[in-house]
Amino acid sequence: MSMAETMLEHFTTVMTGTRKALERVPFDKAEWAPHEKSMTLGRLAGHIAEAPGWGLSILTSDGMDMAPADGGGYTPPVFESTDDVLAAFDKAVSAVEATLPGMTDEALAEHWSLKSGGEEIMGGPRGAFFGNMVTNHVIHHRGQLTVYLRLCDVPVPGMYGPSADEK
Repeated sequence: MSMAETMLEHFTTVMTGTRKALERVPFDKAEWAPHEKSMTLGRLAGHIAEAPGWGLSILTSDGMDMAPADGGGYTPPVFESTDDVLAAFDKAVSAVEATLPGMTDEALAEHWSLKSGGEEIMGGPRGAFFGNMVTNHVIHHRGQLTVYLRLCDVPVPGMYGPSADEK
């Protein structure tokens, strides 16, 4: 099994569970946050939805400058509904699932850079960067999202077997 095939299997498993959590986001509570330093529920769901799209960038470019010196840069999308979040998430996941199988081990070993103002903030082998900044990043925020769901009295879906709400 190639590195890309192994990564794809893990990515698909994580994204399947993540979608189950995103499906339950009550957008009528989009502005709710558990603490003043926390993201709102709507922003957290949107952040999770946009992360797979970064994966496509990691797989198909040499790097990304979040704030290029000439202006512009990355602007997070704004979502108006759970359906919007799911549509963006599904589109990005599908794009990664279509691209990842074509990646060679050599391409996944190439350096990828995240920059700001032309300066590298972090970088590393493309495959490792993808795993850390996409798959692991989604897992981290998905954990936060399930706590938000619990605090909003929304039944939490199981990720690695049934949740307390599914027993």
